[in-house]
Amino acid sequence: MSLDDDIAFFEQVPLLAQLGDEALRILAIGAENQRVPHGAVLFYAGDLADGGFVIQQGSFLLEPDTPRQGESVTVGPGALLGELALLTDTVHTFTATAVSSANVIRIPRSLFLKMLEGYPAAAVQLRDAMAQRIERFTQDMTALKAVFDPDRSA
Repeated sequence: MSLDDDIAFFEQVPLLAQLGDEALRILAIGAENQRVPHGAVLFYAGDLADGGFVIQQGSFLLEPDTPRQGESVTVGPGALLGELALLTDTVHTFTATAVSSANVIRIPRSLFLKMLEGYPAAAVQLRDAMAQRIERFTQDMTALKAVFDPDRSA
């Protein structure tokens, strides 16, 4: 794919779409395209995560390390795996196995952070988008608390 194709693809990924064309251009220039054969593991639960992966083609089975961490799910094109790893040191909480041959675009954390430094407006957009997601999560958790503990909800 061309640079313009990668930028257009990034615009379809909700978190990345917040950043703007110039910031996406920087990511597209520095990102790494990677082919993952059917059945190959992209990363294991517990592995250190030093960036994110955007699924460009194919799909992955995401399996948590333990049943307590949730159920397995399959994700496909446009999914961003390791979103938090774009911003901070973390480990993968699931194993990602290619269900079919796949292409991913790896965005190293160092590239993502440098892009944010160079494009402060993108950093503000990202912060605002994440704040909205946290607010929705908090509202959802409050609603669940009312369902499971109606005597303690406020």
